[in-house]
Amino acid sequence: MKIVGIAACTAGIAHTYIAKEKLSKAAEDRGHEIHIETQGLAGTQDALTQQDIDAADIVIIAADIKVNGRERFKDKKVVEVPTSLVVKSPTKLVEKIEQV
Repeated sequence: MKIVGIAACTAGIAHTYIAKEKLSKAAEDRGHEIHIETQGLAGTQDALTQQDIDAADIVIIAADIKVNGRERFKDKKVVEVPTSLVVKSPTKLVEKIEQV
């Protein structure tokens, strides 16, 4: 499965990057391709391209704040979760997404 998404927490520092790292590792460990954009104090990093989005099977928004660019995901399956869930249970989240 090809997964894209956004990670963003209220401070835009720790949880944003921890969520990206844990989600990426859990998805890759289960054989999926994943690309996560971060939004925070440093602005947008690792921005998703339209090609990434078009090829994606599902979009994960792991955020505690409003994210920019949501309109890019119209017509895609979108799963929204708080960053804390990704940090605590990334593998369970990926397993649930596999069933969607």
